Amino acid sequence: MQYKTERIQLNNVDLALQRGGSGPPLVYLHGTDGLSTWPEILDRLAERYTVIVPSHPGFGDSPCPDGFDDVSDLAYLYLDLFDQMDLRDISVVGHSLGGWVALECAVRNATRFRNLALIASAGIHVSGLPKTDIFMIDPDEQARLAYADRRLGEEAAARAQADKYQDLAIRERIASARFGWNPRFHNPRLSRWLHRINVPSLIIWGEEDRIYSPKHGPALQKLIPGAKLEVIPSCGHLPHVEQLDATLDALHAFWKD
Repeated sequence: MQYKTERIQLNNVDLALQRGGSGPPLVYLHGTDGLSTWPEILDRLAERYTVIVPSHPGFGDSPCPDGFDDVSDLAYLYLDLFDQMDLRDISVVGHSLGGWVALECAVRNATRFRNLALIASAGIHVSGLPKTDIFMIDPDEQARLAYADRRLGEEAAARAQADKYQDLAIRERIASARFGWNPRFHNPRLSRWLHRINVPSLIIWGEEDRIYSPKHGPALQKLIPGAKLEVIPSCGHLPHVEQLDATLDALHAFWKD
């Protein structure tokens, strides 16, 4: 699929995004892995949707302005983006950090949303449930832990080991820390606001996620009115990569309802 690269100015923020496909609008919000490894799911989705993929400030070709260091900054940025592009009835898909951003958008203003899909989403803290502190391990170990399939994990670890001293990888680790350092990848107040989400919502989790415990899925489901939960077997923190077809099946079934 051919994607067009665009730059948009939003209140002094220079945002890079890619757009491809045709059909109803779908916005994909990436995780801390950024877009340096383009996920195939976006090409598959672009067969049915106009897929819009921004790089968060500090990731990819989007510079991060001074003082832009909170997930609420990202949430308001994307709400402004939806307004500026006049997007309506958007299917929003967020992975990990991107899922957290999507949640923060939805509790503020979901009037432009058609629905919300969260893949192994950050954003909440559940006492007693394990989360890997990605700032305390090497990028190659993080990559290894992201997969249930050990072979895929070792291949990803080798790529991360080769890239971890590249400028882009360093910048994106810094950006991840800007938004997820303290507290670690959650907003302590978000749980009390999730009842405000009034669009159909789907939560997808890998059954063997070693980054965020799969038990975060049911916990998040209880907080979002009417949310559905799909747990994918033989899958880690990257369902849309490791079990692409199963993830697409879950998404398409949800969007048909």
